[in-house]
Amino acid sequence: MADDTENGGRADAERLRLAAADAGRVAWRRWGPYLSERQWGTVREDYSPGGDAWSYFTHDQARSRAYRWGEDGIAGVSDDKQRLCLALALWNGRDPILKERMFGLTNAEGNHGEDVKEYYFHLDSTPTHSYMKFLYKYPQAEFPYDELVAVNRDRGRGESEYELLDTGVFDEDRYFDVFVEYAKAGPEDLLVEITAHNRGPDEATLHLLPTLWFRHTWSWAGGTAVPGLRHADGAILADHEELGPRRLYFEGAAETLFTENDTDNERIFGSPNATPYVKDGIGRYVVHGEQAAVNPARTGTKAAVHQVLTVPAGGSATVRLRLTDGEPADPWSGFGSVLDTRRTEADAFFEGVVPDGLGEDERRLVRQALAGMLWSKQYYYLDVERWLAEHGVDPLAADPRVRNSAWYHMVNDEIMSMPDTWEYPWFAAWDLAFHTIALSMVDIGFAKSQLELLLRRLYLHPNGQIPAYEWNFGDVNPPVHAWAVLFVYELEKHRTGRGDRAFLENAFQKLMKNLTWWLNRKDADGNNVFQGGFLGLDNIGVFDRSAPLPTGGHLDQADGTAWMALYCQNLLEIAVELAAENPVYIEQAQTLFEHFAWIAVAMNRIGKDNASLWDEEDGFFYDVLRLPDGSATPLRVRSLVGLIPLVATSVVGAWTDRRFPELVEGAREFVRRHPAVEGLVASHDVLGSGAEGRHLFALFGEDRLRRILARMLDEEEFLGPHGIRSLSRHHAAHPYTFEVHGETYGVGYLPAESDSGMFGGNSNWRGPVWFPVNVLLVRALLNLHAYHGDGFTVECPTGSGRRLNLYEVAREISGRLTSTFLSDEDGHRPVHGARPEFAKDPHWKDLILFYEYFHGDNGAGLGASHQTGWTGLAAVTATLFRVVGAGDWGALREEPLS
Repeated sequence: MADDTENGGRADAERLRLAAADAGRVAWRRWGPYLSERQWGTVREDYSPGGDAWSYFTHDQARSRAYRWGEDGIAGVSDDKQRLCLALALWNGRDPILKERMFGLTNAEGNHGEDVKEYYFHLDSTPTHSYMKFLYKYPQAEFPYDELVAVNRDRGRGESEYELLDTGVFDEDRYFDVFVEYAKAGPEDLLVEITAHNRGPDEATLHLLPTLWFRHTWSWAGGTAVPGLRHADGAILADHEELGPRRLYFEGAAETLFTENDTDNERIFGSPNATPYVKDGIGRYVVHGEQAAVNPARTGTKAAVHQVLTVPAGGSATVRLRLTDGEPADPWSGFGSVLDTRRTEADAFFEGVVPDGLGEDERRLVRQALAGMLWSKQYYYLDVERWLAEHGVDPLAADPRVRNSAWYHMVNDEIMSMPDTWEYPWFAAWDLAFHTIALSMVDIGFAKSQLELLLRRLYLHPNGQIPAYEWNFGDVNPPVHAWAVLFVYELEKHRTGRGDRAFLENAFQKLMKNLTWWLNRKDADGNNVFQGGFLGLDNIGVFDRSAPLPTGGHLDQADGTAWMALYCQNLLEIAVELAAENPVYIEQAQTLFEHFAWIAVAMNRIGKDNASLWDEEDGFFYDVLRLPDGSATPLRVRSLVGLIPLVATSVVGAWTDRRFPELVEGAREFVRRHPAVEGLVASHDVLGSGAEGRHLFALFGEDRLRRILARMLDEEEFLGPHGIRSLSRHHAAHPYTFEVHGETYGVGYLPAESDSGMFGGNSNWRGPVWFPVNVLLVRALLNLHAYHGDGFTVECPTGSGRRLNLYEVAREISGRLTSTFLSDEDGHRPVHGARPEFAKDPHWKDLILFYEYFHGDNGAGLGASHQTGWTGLAAVTATLFRVVGAGDWGALREEPLS
């Protein structure tokens, strides 16, 4: 068996593969973990008249009903167009159904919305997926499907969720640890080793069914030719008109079972089947003994290798497979050697990613965080025009009653980074921007491709809007794309000594179109104060900020306005970088500076109604409710809404004065010409010159900065033991209320789950810690330190008497975030709450879950449990201050990046 790593030692093997893939020489990324963990219950599969995706296609139907737009499975892989899929199915001899996909609750079934009710872990992956490792914990007792639904449905929003561990199915360790490892002997040659460990006290039987099938593409209008699978000695042969022939070899004696990946119409719709061999045939054969459910001719479009393992107590059993486009004389020759080599190469690759000085537990955190990021790459397919036509909608006559009808131009047909491949198996614009920051640690080529993707003509709306997510492409996410583009560009430049200017310039042109959309659509009064709706912060407001207000009128949003300031800052930085080689960008840099200046004025202006986003008495920014009668009321909720203005902070080095004197003079002339801007500069020094002659672009000066930081760093307000809370703890004793037409609306401090159904009830921005905004705040503090220098100090925590400069404050917050995942002397990791298994059990204690958000007071994980999308930023917080010293951040701005 060839060990195709090109030339170079093991430390360089994965980097050589990455380089070959980026150059288009070898398709090392062709095969990967691109199979979703949930396709049922998605918008893509929803053809209901009312748009109830969860009810239209359920988990119970998924085993029998063919999907239209994608596939799902356990520990699954596919090619990059998801034509051929390979995943694991299991049966313990007791379950009522074959375990082919992860089980979880729908939004209506869970007391806190949808939630997967399984234990599985993405343990390892290299960026080309030359090596991957996955763990699934499978109970030996009957899986408690009905119990999980019933108990959670009966619990209220004030109660905790009922989890699989709570049911007792793992008692006495009666479960299997099923490890799945993939290793590539070549770009089209996958070795698979599945090892099942019986952790229980008694011998137990396990049915393993590695399953190979084709995505159903043939029966829809305009479908493809029907591909085929058939049996051969020791293998399943697959033939596809685009992929060509493949073989799945299996070792030892096993039964091969064949059926079709077609809907069981009889079970789902009560109508006759065209063939007796349908999607659920293998499960019916194995679980219920229905001999006629599988094809005796051993042909079809779905097939499984059925192996029955008797595993002794404390013992293990292993199954090996090989999926390849070749015909090796001996499929198993060198199998173990290649697998060991890929493991070693993966270790060597991550040795180069993780900086020196990290302890074993921190290194484990970084490795698993990045593995989760890489396992969360999924094939996402949706042709919106075709989808609308299948709903009976004329794509050129948008029907607001049908979801996404204005997005008929969109064609999604790519590998994309998912927020969570079970709970959120669809892209989300602002999530994706944060994903690229963590992904750039291991695969900067893929990170750049993800940023470029949403700016392509098949995604970006003709009016310039970036699509949000499949539930509503037209919703509005915070405009952080430019921030991520600049970050990834600078990182690559720092690593390699050269920046990808083509990437930067291409992104800039599309982002300017999106900026224009914001300027034209989200400034209701034309006064540089912006709206935008929920802006990713779901239930943070007094009202649903994406719905018509019960009062009428509209909200002037402190965060919406600050996001726009940050957008202008980031685009200004990009324009200055591009101007180093093309002076045409100087004019655009000047325009962006002026946009930012007017937004800064608006943020600090007191209107004729004496209403302002800034509240001088409280020393904080608030949303302002503007009523139809012209009156205005600040909504005094201390939340991230008031901290986002701090995020809008950028620093440009003194070199710009020398390189672009016309830009500097133009800015000075603009300030002189406009008294409002001149007054802002004079009173707040927001455009002044600081350490090393650097220029600060911020929305306020030192006085307001100190007042905001005093609140943010107060442990009785925002500073929690594991990061900055989304809502001040002040509101625990002092909830904010607002009465409208006899109805009271309120916001109180909720450090854990939401107590309302707003935005589905499955997320909460009223107290918990969220990684993405914390990372933005860390970046802002580093920029402020680069400007103010070591002499600017604040109390941290507020009232402690301990004074830190802003670099040290950023490091403190980053350390608190990272501590969420690290074990203490008793083995307890805050992320796992009070679960003793994760603290003491040797088969659980080193496993880390990356939740969507975290308890504001104790760090316990909440929401989606596999959101290594933006929570994968834990890999950044764990390493950033090992590689960036106090003077390094500012030094990056000392000379032009070109």
